[in-house]
Amino acid sequence: MIKNLSKTKSTSKTSSTTSETLTPANYYDRWTDQSFMSATWFKKFLACEAEALAELQGKWEPVMDSTALVVGNWLHSYFESEKAHAKFVDEHPEAISSRGQSKGQLKKDFKIAESMIEALSDDHDFNLLYQGDKEVIVTGEIDGYPWKGKVDCLNLKQGYFVDLKTTADIYKAFWNPETREKEPFVYAYNYPLQMAVYQELIKQQFGVNCKPYIVAVSKQNPPDKQAIDLPEYRLTNAMNQILDSQQHIQNVIKGEADPTQCGHCAYCRSTKKLESVVSADDLLMD
Repeated sequence: MIKNLSKTKSTSKTSSTTSETLTPANYYDRWTDQSFMSATWFKKFLACEAEALAELQGKWEPVMDSTALVVGNWLHSYFESEKAHAKFVDEHPEAISSRGQSKGQLKKDFKIAESMIEALSDDHDFNLLYQGDKEVIVTGEIDGYPWKGKVDCLNLKQGYFVDLKTTADIYKAFWNPETREKEPFVYAYNYPLQMAVYQELIKQQFGVNCKPYIVAVSKQNPPDKQAIDLPEYRLTNAMNQILDSQQHIQNVIKGEADPTQCGHCAYCRSTKKLESVVSADDLLMD
């Protein structure tokens, strides 16, 4: 059972904390991240409050795999629209080799992206499922705080939404040190939290309770693909995780609570001081 979820509905794309409207052009701007919570940022704070806060304040820039990010967006833009994909390709000339025998051709990672696109676009059932409005921005409030989301494909008429996910191997197992069990990538990356947020924001903005689906496509050759349903209890647990943690995270953001360091991420390593001595028996991590 979801506890104490705010019943406040949002019918516009404007946060109660800002008079500006979210658009595709400004959705990823830093001010929107400071005005709206999102699944991405919430998971950052769950992973390491200190790193997330430093990044949100512009004091830390994490090292990211830019190629992997561009490859993922290459696929997303294709299924958004022909115009969006053409624009994205034009903005990323680094996808094209500029020297050697492969000059003028797509680089390896983007050839894989093209094969992933083909794997989905040639699938009759995927094309039936992926019907609706694309890249829909949704906003609302969860327990009194403004949130935002961007839904890959929203079908209000049939009451569902779809999120595309790329992954190395759909069936790869990940070790969870808290449960001491293996789990699939969907849970390892806490995608139920993202889907629970989208479901709630869609309900607030449009008055429709939509069922979430994930369509995963792998980076293997040839790519694997799978439509994935999320058990209701996973969505409930994810929303309860937000309700349990959100007030503390907001206190950290507002400077009313000290951020906790995970002790092992890039930010924590970069700021670490030799203030203690650790037994060799305690060096192993799960």
